[in-house]
Amino acid sequence: MSAMNIPSRIVIFLFSVLIFSAPRAAAQNGSVQFTARITPAGGVDEPVRSFPFYLLRKSYADIQKEAAATMPNSDMNTFIDTLDVSPEMKAWMKKNQCVNLSGEDFLKKLKIDDIIKVPEFFSAYTERMTTDASVNFPTPKYKPADKVKDPEKYAELKKQYYDAVRAFYVKNPKSTEDMGLVLEDVNPGHKWDMYRSKDQGDLDQHTSELAQGRYLVARADTDVEGAGAFRGVPPGTYWLSSLNISADAGTTHEIWDVPVTVVAGKTSYVALSNINGVHHRRSTP
Repeated sequence: MSAMNIPSRIVIFLFSVLIFSAPRAAAQNGSVQFTARITPAGGVDEPVRSFPFYLLRKSYADIQKEAAATMPNSDMNTFIDTLDVSPEMKAWMKKNQCVNLSGEDFLKKLKIDDIIKVPEFFSAYTERMTTDASVNFPTPKYKPADKVKDPEKYAELKKQYYDAVRAFYVKNPKSTEDMGLVLEDVNPGHKWDMYRSKDQGDLDQHTSELAQGRYLVARADTDVEGAGAFRGVPPGTYWLSSLNISADAGTTHEIWDVPVTVVAGKTSYVALSNINGVHHRRSTP
């Protein structure tokens, strides 16, 4: 054999390996076929048409957790420091990590000692009770002038009043139920929600960027029948996701983040519907 023929034979051998291994590698992959249908409230299910779906290496929910871990959150204590309320109110908010002064959660946290110590709470509670003619609420006997003229008398009468308010609360534990209405003018809950909404927008954007970058396997848009497919997918577990984009039908809105297993040489089928949505929301018209 001449030396000139050796390189030629090597080239032919390598070319043959590539030709025969390519179909074999393709056969080791699998595919995913899916349909997406949504049922509006009181209606008939309909296909989700021309809608983007993503095949991800990680669930969208876990990607969001990963994104959140890398982002600084709005600090509630820093927010509380900016509020124009009493030091006692700020201390209560920080201790309870609560800035919404209405609703069941607020009332569960509120104790009689808080009402006595926090000026805004005490003012709201006594105002609510004194304007309710159906209850026999204690009346203060101390006068502002006594604070200078007779400090001891003032302090004693004030203590008696506060003790009477405490005793009234013990007998009427549900008397705080409407305090949220009186506290509306000083309630920073709505301001906090706005403060946090920017964080949520930044988190959604960062999560979407991670999903469509680091964890994206493929994207497919549904056809007029709500069907789509991913082909040539290596075996493994993936998530079929609409990211944070909702498919809408009337007042029903759905998003999906469904696991799917791809097996070599086989097709996996997934039917997306209201049942396996992350959650379904029905908004009011």
